[in-house]
Amino acid sequence: MSSMDVPAEVPRQVSQRPAAADRRPATPTMTWVTLALMTTASVASLRAAPTMAVYGLACVFLYLVPAIVFLLPTALVSAELASGWSGGVYRWVAEGLSKPLGFLAVWCQFAMTIFYYPSLLAFVASTIAYVIDPSLAANGLYTAIVIMVLYWTGVWVSSHGTKTLAGLSSWGLVIGTLVPGTILVVLGMVFLAQGNPSAAPMTADHLLPQWTGLASLVLIVNNFLSYSGMEMNAVHVSSLKNPAKEYPKSMFLAVGLVLLIFILPALAISWVVPADKLSLTAGVMQAFQAFFAYFGVGWMTPIAAVMLISASLAGMLTWLAGPSKGLLEISRQEGYLPPFLQKLNKYGIQQNILVTQGVVTSVIALGYALIPNVSSVYWIFSTITTQVYLIVYLLMFAAAMRLRKTRPDHPRGYRVPAIGVVCVTGLLASAAALAIGFVPPSQFGGGSVWSYVLIVGGGLVILGLLIPWAFLKFRKPSWRQPAAATEAREA
Repeated sequence: MSSMDVPAEVPRQVSQRPAAADRRPATPTMTWVTLALMTTASVASLRAAPTMAVYGLACVFLYLVPAIVFLLPTALVSAELASGWSGGVYRWVAEGLSKPLGFLAVWCQFAMTIFYYPSLLAFVASTIAYVIDPSLAANGLYTAIVIMVLYWTGVWVSSHGTKTLAGLSSWGLVIGTLVPGTILVVLGMVFLAQGNPSAAPMTADHLLPQWTGLASLVLIVNNFLSYSGMEMNAVHVSSLKNPAKEYPKSMFLAVGLVLLIFILPALAISWVVPADKLSLTAGVMQAFQAFFAYFGVGWMTPIAAVMLISASLAGMLTWLAGPSKGLLEISRQEGYLPPFLQKLNKYGIQQNILVTQGVVTSVIALGYALIPNVSSVYWIFSTITTQVYLIVYLLMFAAAMRLRKTRPDHPRGYRVPAIGVVCVTGLLASAAALAIGFVPPSQFGGGSVWSYVLIVGGGLVILGLLIPWAFLKFRKPSWRQPAAATEAREA
């Protein structure tokens, strides 16, 4: 996911104003190359690189498979939906299936951030450790404290409606992804060119991951989260001169660029850090430290850390309030949330939602302090994030197929060829990822399988299903505030 990762970018798509009725620009305002670069910026990230570096050369396969069966279907289907219905995933699912399922979709886009931010900030904490003391990267208590301090600082900043942070996302891509990613890959290539052996085998018989049962392929699930968020740039499809021809070209270019940014740094890490010593949170910094030490420029390690930290924090601060804003506007119109959670502070920010989310995030952060292995906690939280977010895609693919049948003549700026095949592929891939997510990865075979299943399953059921069901079950007519929603959008 981008330097601020995909979930951080999702707010752009979530907060599209439903009241703005299907407007289309009179003239093209964007080239297909520009859209490809925007999409790359919203998806590409270094944060997931250590997760796949564990597999060495097989990471190429593990990135390509979800790109074909999930990334492309998501991009194409969301383009058709966005070119026909404004308002983001709530409008798409509400029109195609039902309003309650539309609420479930927008709720899951918000709820996944509850587990996403602890995992993002765990990455930040481990990176900060390389500026202070690298041994802290494996310290759960330290990680938990950093998560809570940084998150609540972000809530405080976001609650003041700081608009100057809006431009940080583009800088985040350059500072936290492109520059350090390029440095990592170049250093890795020079390292190998000088005759140094790779820590991971780079021979043809290692192109596929070693099969030791389902657990050996579980890490592929994390790539679904890495690729999620493609739908947010679909809103720009009608800005192209010829969407039917240019959008597919744009997406294929974006997929190629994203794969390069994901695969090459992951390989570079595998060249210098053995898999059994690789941390899923601190792996990027482990590689930088090893390369810089080898080339005699160890003083650059803190600089690389600061670049990664600044980009991640920029993403968090820029988009912290985004998903909750989209949830708030829909809830005010339809009365999905109680009045307490609909209140705004004097800056027009949904502070009560942010604070409630912060309390839950703080409790989750304690998991890092209570569970000894930081990498295990990171993986579990990343998996729950993916599981909750996959519900959005299951609903989106189902809605797209139904809308093509029930409203075939509705104007669309772009139509997916063979939409049935594309949607079924996306549905099956999402369902398979959802199922595989319950299998503990082979790297964490020491723990209890049932404990893992209960934690992941409990997070998915409670956060992704029971809570939104309770809101729908107990909502009251008095919760609707359509006038307030309109005022909030116009503010």
